[in-house]
Amino acid sequence: MCCFLTTLFVFGPRLALLVYWLFLPVKVTAAFEAFNFPFLVSLAGLIFLPWTTLMYVIVFPLNGWDWIWIGLAVAADIFSYTGTYQNRQKVPYYPESAP
Repeated sequence: MCCFLTTLFVFGPRLALLVYWLFLPVKVTAAFEAFNFPFLVSLAGLIFLPWTTLMYVIVFPLNGWDWIWIGLAVAADIFSYTGTYQNRQKVPYYPESAP
C-alpha cells in the first residue's frame, strides 16, 4: 500500500498534466508562453515541481486567490520529497538506517 501511494504521489501529477495537455493543449501552451524558454521551464517544472506545474496550468490566468492554490501545490511538492526521504530511513539494511 505504501509503494502504491508513493508511486501515485510521484507519477500522479505528471500523468495528470499529460492528460490535461492532451485534452487542452492550447491552455497548457498559453500558460508557459510568458517565459523566455517555455519548453525548458515546463520540462523543469514537470521534473522537479510536478504538483506546482500542474496547479499553475490549471489556474493559469492568475488572479488574487489563485496564489493560495499555487502555495498548496508547492507544499505538496515539498511534502512529497520529504516523505520519500523519511520512508527511506525505514528500509532495513539501508546504509543510513543502521543504529
